[in-house]
Amino acid sequence: MDTRALERRFAVIGARVKVEDRPWLGMPTIDVLADRRGEFFVLSFPGEGREVELEVVDAWPGERHLLLLVRNGAEKSKFLFGHDERHWFVAAIPESARGVSGVAAAMKALQPEAVRDAVRHAKPKDPLRRKNKAFIRQGEWFFVPEPSLEVDDKLVLHNEPLSRGAGTAHLMELAFRRGGETVYVSPRYPRGLTHDEFRALPEKRRSQSWEEMVRDAEVYAKSAIRHPDHGTIVLPGWHRVLMNTEQRARAMQHVVFLD
Repeated sequence: MDTRALERRFAVIGARVKVEDRPWLGMPTIDVLADRRGEFFVLSFPGEGREVELEVVDAWPGERHLLLLVRNGAEKSKFLFGHDERHWFVAAIPESARGVSGVAAAMKALQPEAVRDAVRHAKPKDPLRRKNKAFIRQGEWFFVPEPSLEVDDKLVLHNEPLSRGAGTAHLMELAFRRGGETVYVSPRYPRGLTHDEFRALPEKRRSQSWEEMVRDAEVYAKSAIRHPDHGTIVLPGWHRVLMNTEQRARAMQHVVFLD
């Protein structure tokens, strides 16, 4: 697929795509930028390595989503491009997901197992909608009802940030965390360091700005969830908070865009 053909396929979902004018060598990096006409996708190639093939394997004009396949030698990577509420987004599909040959399968592959379990149990009419009987979604975060959960008021956190380590945090009006591992976070180490890793740093580096946080805890939220790029949602009761599976994809390293 050449650049013009790619532009036509993206235009079907109402999107613009700009491909760097250089040989398609090596895995492209993908970003979302904006100009006077609005947002557009950008694919940039390093210009070295194997020649890469791009193929739009499925497109949903009504939902403004498409699935792009990138072939880099024997390596195949898939990316879901789409429009979510107010902005365009792109997410890498985990390589472990099998049979992802269309937009619907890609959206399901981005649902964590607990969300898919909730869908099987609740059997919503449209399991891919942002709000249904099984879950409510805001961006990359899923909120699954936990009606039996009881939380001591003393353990409830207020206006707690929810972040995957980069990008603008979502804000939970009421939150509860349990389990997990205490880590030390800084701009240089957004995923955090364990206590032993932190103590192993030179003293000068340890004296810099750090924040103590909990990683991989079970997170529950209630009431309003806010983010500048998404409409506010209101959870009437406690909901389990789960992030989509894009971070499991090796190809996610090629996605620059973060909301």
